Amino acid sequence: MIRSLPALILSLALGLWPATGITQDASPPQQGAILLADDVRLMADDRLVASGNVEAMYGDQRLQAKSITYDQKTDTLTIEGPIILRQGDSTLVLADAGELDRKMRNGLLTGARVVLESQVQLAANAMVTVEGRYSQLYKTAVTSCRICETGRPPLWQIRARKVVHDQQERQLYFSDAQLRVLDMPVFYLPRLRLPDPTLERATGFLLPSIINSSLLGSGLKLPYFIKIGDHRDLTLTPFLTNKSRTLEFRYRQAFHNGDLLIRGAVTDDDVGLESTRGYLFAIGRFDLKRDFELTFDVEVASDDAYLFDYGYSYKDWLDSEIAIERARRDEFIRGALTYYHSQRLGQSNSTLPTIVGNAQYEKRLFPERIGGELRFGAQAHGHYRSSDLRTDGADLDIWADGRDMLRFTASADWLRNWALPSGVLAEVQAGLAIDHFDVTQGGGLGLSSATEVTPSTSVQLRWPLVKSSANGVTQVIEPVAQLSWVGGSNPAIPNDESTQIEFDEGNLFSLSRYSAPDRRERGLNAAYGVQWTRFDPDGWEASLAFGQVFRNEREIEATGVPSLTDSSGLQDRFSDVLFAGQYKTQNGLTLTARGLFDDGFRATKAEARASWYNDRTSLSGTYIWLRNDPAEQRPDNVSEWSFSGSYRLARHWTGRANWRYDVARDIPVSSGLGLTYTNECVELSVNASRWYSSSSILQETTNITFTVALLGFTTKTQENSYTRTCKN
Repeated sequence: MIRSLPALILSLALGLWPATGITQDASPPQQGAILLADDVRLMADDRLVASGNVEAMYGDQRLQAKSITYDQKTDTLTIEGPIILRQGDSTLVLADAGELDRKMRNGLLTGARVVLESQVQLAANAMVTVEGRYSQLYKTAVTSCRICETGRPPLWQIRARKVVHDQQERQLYFSDAQLRVLDMPVFYLPRLRLPDPTLERATGFLLPSIINSSLLGSGLKLPYFIKIGDHRDLTLTPFLTNKSRTLEFRYRQAFHNGDLLIRGAVTDDDVGLESTRGYLFAIGRFDLKRDFELTFDVEVASDDAYLFDYGYSYKDWLDSEIAIERARRDEFIRGALTYYHSQRLGQSNSTLPTIVGNAQYEKRLFPERIGGELRFGAQAHGHYRSSDLRTDGADLDIWADGRDMLRFTASADWLRNWALPSGVLAEVQAGLAIDHFDVTQGGGLGLSSATEVTPSTSVQLRWPLVKSSANGVTQVIEPVAQLSWVGGSNPAIPNDESTQIEFDEGNLFSLSRYSAPDRRERGLNAAYGVQWTRFDPDGWEASLAFGQVFRNEREIEATGVPSLTDSSGLQDRFSDVLFAGQYKTQNGLTLTARGLFDDGFRATKAEARASWYNDRTSLSGTYIWLRNDPAEQRPDNVSEWSFSGSYRLARHWTGRANWRYDVARDIPVSSGLGLTYTNECVELSVNASRWYSSSSILQETTNITFTVALLGFTTKTQENSYTRTCKN
C-alpha cells in the first residue's frame, strides 16, 4: 500500500507513458505504465525522482533499477543501475546505467549485457536502442557458453566491433566479427548474420561436416538453408571431395491439407560406371474430401550402386507408390499402384513383377436379428512383367519370364462370440469367398483362367484363468483351441503372391496362413495354444506362449508339389511347434524370443532380441536364424546377429557403436563407432563406419565424419543435464 500510492500519483498526474503500444501493429493497445518505488519526489525544476527498489512496467517490459529520474523538459529517463530490463519471456537486458525516452524505445545503456532465450549472451560496452526495434551494441562479445567468475574465457565466442539486433526480423548482424576459441582468433568475417534464438527458420548456412571416405575421398559438406516462405524451404548441400562433386537438395512444403518432402542429389564423380549419377526420393500426404487421404512416395536412382556408395540408402528394392485410402470405424477403402525396382545383383527387372496394383474394400455390419458381426470384403490385385517371353528362363524354374496376373476376390464372413459357463469364451465364424484369376503369358505353367468358391467355418474356445496371490503377484494362463474347415481346392494357378510364409503368434488361429488369397489352407484343420503371463509388483513381467497346427492332409498344389515351403513350419500334417516369450523389467530391460521347432526340436526359424534403455544406456541386440530353403530363394542357412548401442560415458561424453555380423558366412556386414561431446554451447561429433561387401558392383567403404555445432542459436542443447555449472 505504501509503494502503490506514489505509483498512482505518478501515473495519473504526469502521464509518464501514453497508452499507445511499442510492439507490432497487430498487438492490442497498451493500458499505460505502472511505477513502483520506495520514495518519489517532485523537484522544483520539473524533475521527478523515484528511488529505492524502483520497478517500472509498461506492456511486456519490466524495468528494475536503483533510481529513475524523469525530466519533463527533455522527456527522458535517467536510470541509475544496476538495471534489469525484461522484454517479454525471451529477452533480458542488464546494464550499469542508462538514458531512455519515456516510451523506452530510444536511448543508451552502458555496460550492457543481453541474454536471449536464457542461452545466447551479448556483452557490450554500450547499447543504443532505436525505435524499440533495433539494438545496436558496440565492442561486443557473443556466446552461448556458461561464463563463470573465474576470469577464464568461454569455450567459444564471437567478438565484433558492432552487433545490430533486429527484434522484429529476429536477426543478429555482426560487423568485423572474429570467431574465438578459448580467446584465440580462428576465423574472421567482415560481415556475419545469424538468427536470434527465438527464430526457428532463417536463410543461412547450417552445420558443416568434414568427411573422409575410402571410396569418395576427403571433402566437406556445407548445407545452405533457404526460407522460401512460412510454409516451404529448400536446403542445398554442396558435397565436394577430391573424387566427387555432389549437390544434395531437400525441399519441404506444408499445405493446408498435407505436406511434401523431396530429397535428392546430383553427382559428377569417377567412382561409378557413369560420370553423372543421382537419386530422387519424394514423400507426400494430403487430406482429401470425405475423409480420404492421398499418399505417394517416389524412389529413383541412376544406378544400382549409387545409394550405397554415398550412404543415402541401403535398400535393395526401391518402391514408388501412389495410394488413396479412407479408414473409418466400420469401413476401410484403399487403392494403390506400386512400381518396384530391384537393385540386387543377378535379378532382371524385366522378369520381375515390377508394376503392382491393389484395391481393397472392407465393411462391417452389426445385425440385431442374428447378432454378431458381418464382414464384407472385396479385393483386386494385378502385377505386370515387362518381358514378353512366354517361356521360363534361368532365373527361377517355377516362373515364366513374362507372366502377368489379375486376381479378384469377394468375401463375406459372420462372427459371433458367447460367454459359456465357467468363464469359457466361444467364437464361431462362417464365411464364403470367391476368387477369380486371369493369367497371360503363363508359358503353359498352369491355367490361364480359373474361378474358385471357398466356404469356411471355425469354432474357437478360450478359457482365461487368473490367479492373484497375497504378495500382489498376478498370473494369467489362457488355453485356446480351434477347429476349422475350409472347402474347395487351390486352382492350378502359378504361385506369384504367397511365395514366403510367416508362421507366428499373429496367425496361429487364422483360417489361412498364406500371405495372399491366391492360396488358401484347405480341408479340416485344428490349432491349439497356451499363453501364460505373470505380473510382479516389483515391476517386472514375463510371458510365454506355444502352439501348433494339425491338418487332416498336407497342402498339395494342383501340380502335385507341396504348397508350403520346407522352412514355413507348416509343410507337414503336424506343423512345427511355435514358441514365443518375453521378459520385461521396470529398469528398461526387455528380452524377446520366438522360434519354430520341428519334431526333432531342431530350429526352422528363430529370432531373439534384447534391449536395455535407461538415462545413460541404450543397448539392443538381435539374432536371426533361418534354415536354407530354395523355394524362398535362400540356398544357404541364414545366421546373423546385430548390435547397436550408446552409453553416456560422462556428463558431456556419449559413445556409440554398432556391429552386424553374418555368422553363416563368417564375415562382418557393417560396423561403426561414434563419440560426441555436448555441453550448453557446443556439440562435437566424430563417427566412423565401415560397410563390407562381397558384391561385384558394391565396394567396401570406410567413412569418417566430423561435425561441429555451435549451440544456442537455432540449435539448442538436448537437455539441461549437459549444461556446465560454475564452481565456487
